[in-house]
Amino acid sequence: MPLQIVRNDITTMKMDAIVNAANESLLGGGGVDGAIHRAAGPELLAECRTLGGCKTGQAKITKGYRLPAKFVIHTVGPIWRGGGRGERELLTSAYRSSLELAQANGCETVAFPLISSGVYGYPKDQALKVAVDTIGEFLLSHDMTVYLVIFDRAACTIGGKLFADIASYIDDRYVDEHTDSRSERLRRMNTFRMEEPMPCEASVREIAIEQLTPPFSAAVAPKKAATLDDALGQIDESFSEMLLRKIDERGMTDAQCYKKANIDRKLFSKIRSDKSYKPSKPTVIAFAIALELPLAEMKDMLMKAGFALSHSNKFDIIVEYFVEHGNYNVFEINEALFAFDQSLLGA
Repeated sequence: MPLQIVRNDITTMKMDAIVNAANESLLGGGGVDGAIHRAAGPELLAECRTLGGCKTGQAKITKGYRLPAKFVIHTVGPIWRGGGRGERELLTSAYRSSLELAQANGCETVAFPLISSGVYGYPKDQALKVAVDTIGEFLLSHDMTVYLVIFDRAACTIGGKLFADIASYIDDRYVDEHTDSRSERLRRMNTFRMEEPMPCEASVREIAIEQLTPPFSAAVAPKKAATLDDALGQIDESFSEMLLRKIDERGMTDAQCYKKANIDRKLFSKIRSDKSYKPSKPTVIAFAIALELPLAEMKDMLMKAGFALSHSNKFDIIVEYFVEHGNYNVFEINEALFAFDQSLLGA
């Protein structure tokens, strides 16, 4: 996937470039800055001495020397002074300047630390949001694989209220699923079958079309099948065929869809060229999020790929939370999934 949040030691990652959260002198310091200088060796400091420092929000590039990375991009994030002195704008500039410098030097893979979230005191949840928003926006118009590197899970936190809301949402649904006895579920199913009237022959046509055209969602109104033949044709379509149909119905380009889904262009090409392609569950959901499908249509797309949503799976419940709240930002969903130690969306 183009943007991944990972736990790792950035100094050990084999990238085209890693980003150093430096100070304005570029002569080394504590935290990530010191670790990168130690791992790269004295040659890095020698080159940094020739650069004349770096202003906050800007970036400069050097060789990687003894690091597995080819380049080190040095950027200076802002010191947190309460949030009223342009800190967000400067932090956004630090990420964007680094990405633009990486692109100018032909870098296809780049790893970032969470800039300014250490001794510079930028609140971690806000620093994470700036990072994800800025990198995500850049990737909508550029091809690059970017890693946001977190040393430990405690360093990565979403906003307290959002975390509490999601935790409560999981609690309500996860507990319900696991405390509902099998016998009680069977009893309800049998009762439903006894009470549900058998459809008359004349209504079969309407039911077939209705089942394939879920109700209107605040996100995007689904396009109904025009005829019974269209409806029946959609029953037999593969995941790939449904995906391409939905892209056309939404008026999106292929690139708009796979970038919004945090999906690699090469993978999308495989899906487009092979109507029998079997994707992973996170990939299916990522496309459903990019297309802003309501929950019923998302479940239909999952079914085409052989999957289903379940309240026994926290990953599924978190995705459902965001869809029900009308939030289709795949990067924000991934922040929450990472915070709850779940797989991320995309591929």
